[in-house]
Amino acid sequence: MHPPSLFSLSDHLQRLSKDGDPLEILEGTVDFEQFRDLLIGGLGYSDGKKGGRPPFDPVSMFKVLVVQAQHNLSDARMEFMIRDRLSWMRFFGFDLGGAMPDENTIRHYRNRLSESGTLGSLMEAFDHQLTQQGYLAMGGQIVDATLVPAPKQRNTEDEKAAVKAGRSAKQIWRGKPNKAHQKDVDARWTLKIGGKIRYRPDGTPLPQIATPVFGYKNHISIDRRYGFIRKAKTTSAADSDGRQLRDVIDTNNTASNVWADTAYRSQRNEKWLARNMMTSRIHRRKPRGKPMPEYTAKANAAKSSVRAKVEHVFAHQKGRYGLFIRTIGLARAEAKLTLANLAYNFDRLIFHERRQCTG
Repeated sequence: MHPPSLFSLSDHLQRLSKDGDPLEILEGTVDFEQFRDLLIGGLGYSDGKKGGRPPFDPVSMFKVLVVQAQHNLSDARMEFMIRDRLSWMRFFGFDLGGAMPDENTIRHYRNRLSESGTLGSLMEAFDHQLTQQGYLAMGGQIVDATLVPAPKQRNTEDEKAAVKAGRSAKQIWRGKPNKAHQKDVDARWTLKIGGKIRYRPDGTPLPQIATPVFGYKNHISIDRRYGFIRKAKTTSAADSDGRQLRDVIDTNNTASNVWADTAYRSQRNEKWLARNMMTSRIHRRKPRGKPMPEYTAKANAAKSSVRAKVEHVFAHQKGRYGLFIRTIGLARAEAKLTLANLAYNFDRLIFHERRQCTG
């Protein structure tokens, strides 16, 4: 079997372009070069005077992390896919037969960007890029959170108590460094209550299905007009949604309305929104021991029609990306979710640009 010639390889890539390579569309829509200075600063690249093998191009490696997030691949699987797919090589700027990053390199780049706080800066930089292109945060904002599973931990009762007490993995599993390295002491269990709450004629709620979930939460706010993720925060699965409201509110939105479900309604949040000149469109709870007033039910239904837009974000990330936390610890989970949020915003921009072209 003869190796392919440069001409046959070029013809193959041209055919991929003709068939509609999604990565070429991504390359033509998002200006990745605008991130270069941030990436260089976050990675701490030297001027090369000390010698050694030159590092991979920072923009190329950022593209690697974005595509990895889109497909929710492990670092080892990502290494294989880079070598396996010609369209991916072309997008990353790697040459067939040339040097390519291995799984340790991919992990190293992501950790460096996470530790330096660069991933959050990249999110802000892209939001600035959106504003320059006319996609301002408009129409108010919708706040919500979704549970993201992580590998379940098998711990004894004493170990569980130590984790809840806030002890580190090294403290809990002394003398067992390999075991401690595989233990996630930041993720938590919680119950996911499924389905809409329905009530009997006397006002008492019908039973709901409760599913235990171990992992983290991705708290986000999107603008109502364009549906981009403007702010985000990562917590353990057990953390309260309502307590994260202030951290995910986008003060740059041109409208004051804030939509959210009943988990975010509290006197503290209502007062904070009022002090900051924002209008609460948060769902109201059913009075305890009484049926839901008809006017409240209608108001909640109207709010739900707006709030449903945020569910499209989570459906995209979980359905298309297969979102799942493979890493250990809150910092790495935050890195994974930030990259997934960035990847979603890139896809959302492609959607809007296409819609403008087709009218």
